Amino acid sequence: MRYAIVIEKAESNYSAYVPDLPGCVATGNTIDEVKSEITEAIAFHLEGLQEEGLPIPLPLSLTDYVDAS
Repeated sequence: MRYAIVIEKAESNYSAYVPDLPGCVATGNTIDEVKSEITEAIAFHLEGLQEEGLPIPLPLSLTDYVDAS
């Protein structure tokens, strides 16, 4: 499965979250680092859901850009 992530610039680092997996978040000093960390966080989150016998949410969120006028 492929989940959309949102990366935000914070004051001194980056943070990321997964809209389809509430509570699945990560931080990193660089964009590459936060991507790596959120990838690990997704795997950990899904493993936890499986261990608890909970359903795995489908990746339903889409990403796109729009131009501001």
